[in-house]
Amino acid sequence: MAETSPGNGSSAPKPDNAPGEPTRLLRAALHEVSTVIVGQERMVERSLIALVARGHCLIEGVPGIAKTLAVSTLAKVTGGSFSRLQFTPDLVPSDIVGTRIYHPSTESFDVELGPVFANFVLADEINRAPAKVQSALLEVMAERQVSIGGTTYPLPSPFIVIATQNPVESEGVYPLPEAQRDRFLMKVDVYHPKAHEEMEILRRMSSEPPTAHQVLDPVTLSELQADAERVHVHQLIADYVVRLVMATREPENHQMPDLRQALEVGASPRATLGLVAAARALALLRGRDYVLPDDVRVLARDVIAHRLVLTFDALADGITTGQVVDRILSTVPAPRVIWDEPPSGETASFASHR
Repeated sequence: MAETSPGNGSSAPKPDNAPGEPTRLLRAALHEVSTVIVGQERMVERSLIALVARGHCLIEGVPGIAKTLAVSTLAKVTGGSFSRLQFTPDLVPSDIVGTRIYHPSTESFDVELGPVFANFVLADEINRAPAKVQSALLEVMAERQVSIGGTTYPLPSPFIVIATQNPVESEGVYPLPEAQRDRFLMKVDVYHPKAHEEMEILRRMSSEPPTAHQVLDPVTLSELQADAERVHVHQLIADYVVRLVMATREPENHQMPDLRQALEVGASPRATLGLVAAARALALLRGRDYVLPDDVRVLARDVIAHRLVLTFDALADGITTGQVVDRILSTVPAPRVIWDEPPSGETASFASHR
């Protein structure tokens, strides 16, 4: 079967042998972060995947579970500059993107760039800021630039916004609108650590907290992003991603007519592009230069769920967007993987689900 890769020619995947240099570097970065962060492997891994896929990440969890520490540690390990923005109700857009300052002595304006000019921007408790401030991040996240006084200033590369929000408070909170959530490649739900992880946290942090060491640098990180974009995507994998996203918009055409009553708005095309980009980054992390259906399935909930808008009836019945994505994954068939074993190692080919 001929294989094609969207936007990457028609080269076939290479054998899945020993991990290459990109995979080794990514795993070393994860290992270094784990010397500081106990548990929360999923949050750290998804943040790194979003970074390699040139996306942004939204982390939701109760206070005190190392969300901020994980982001700052990842920034230190990857060698990027780090900026933390504590969002509050009295924040204004110029506090984050910058502004023009008038100097009477020279009768001229100078531009003071804001704290978003960093490789890693942590938008802490983003849902505490009003809509005007949240919308100021739209150009930052989508265009990776800031416009001040008619002049455009590019942001450093690589660049990622990792936002956190607290799900248990309702006072002084401005929920992110759908358009803002759609800008995030992934939304990761984080929970309290288990008992054995809590004991390890106590052991590590009660005396001399460990510190992480730098493993990457911005130039190497940009090369890893380019490596991820070259990961092979078979045409049937691309078709599977499209069918998953289309099932959120037209569930009746994918043997799920009952979901029509639960879904008000399905996922946007950003979900399709984001799921492919994230699957490529995960495949690279797992030591492959081609994407498997399992890469898509593992990340589908993180990439798609936060983009869905449920009907009032679904919310009243206690249905969550995560449950909707799980239902779609269990219903929409994935392409079958057929493994060949030549003397040089294993390679994967794909067969249609039909």
